[in-house]
Amino acid sequence: MTSPAPQLENPNKTEEPEDELAGSEAPLLDHLIELRKRLIYCAIAIVVLTIGCFLFAGQIFDLLLVPYRRAVANPDELQLIYTAPQEFFFTQLNLALFGALFLGFPVIATQIYMFVAPGLYKNERRAFLPYLVATPIFFLLGAAMVYFVVLPMALHFFAGMQTNEIKMLTSVSEYLGLAMTLIIAFGICFQLPVILTLLARIDLINSGHLKKGRRYAIVAILILAALLTPPDPISQIGLATPLYLLYELSILSVRWVERSRAQKLAAEAAEQSN
Repeated sequence: MTSPAPQLENPNKTEEPEDELAGSEAPLLDHLIELRKRLIYCAIAIVVLTIGCFLFAGQIFDLLLVPYRRAVANPDELQLIYTAPQEFFFTQLNLALFGALFLGFPVIATQIYMFVAPGLYKNERRAFLPYLVATPIFFLLGAAMVYFVVLPMALHFFAGMQTNEIKMLTSVSEYLGLAMTLIIAFGICFQLPVILTLLARIDLINSGHLKKGRRYAIVAILILAALLTPPDPISQIGLATPLYLLYELSILSVRWVERSRAQKLAAEAAEQSN
């Protein structure tokens, strides 16, 4: 009985590329421990920044009062009131927390990136970093839109409703609550291009989907503007208009991602054919 001839390995066979994430898997408990550590770092940063911002609550208050001064006819006669003994103190606490969240956003974003980065490939980490930079930029653009355009226009509209018998005496907590709510709402909504472009990067959406869904996006934008802003037309139009423009910008950004991907695939196909 003859033994079968040994099979020779195919010399043309190429070795599979080693997965760079191989061996980096961790049990669920390790992920939870890592998540807890990142959350603790974020909480420490927010607490420290809140204490620091509380010491400068007066300066933050003066900064947020600038749009109101621009809206009234005589800024020297501007007065805000508070109707409860503890109201202004808690308003200062809210200002400190608002300042801490605003200044601590880079820390929070960095901790989120450090948590998800070990599970990403090297090329995915490189693709993720630009969005980490773009997120605070678009948040600042949204905050600037409120600070320089929407809030002065809305306050001018409200102040114009006064009569000789009816005067607007604004509570300090209500005004600052309005200003901070609008800043946070606009800052979050201005993340639309970042989110949609990132979804296009991972091939969950494409420009065709966004074009076909334009009419539904307009309805969603109007509903979102009505929910996030005060019930006045100035604030709602002030949020809905830039959101729609950002949606159109997102379509252009997604098309750029698609063209870049197509060029990369064409280059890889050309290399393989050679």
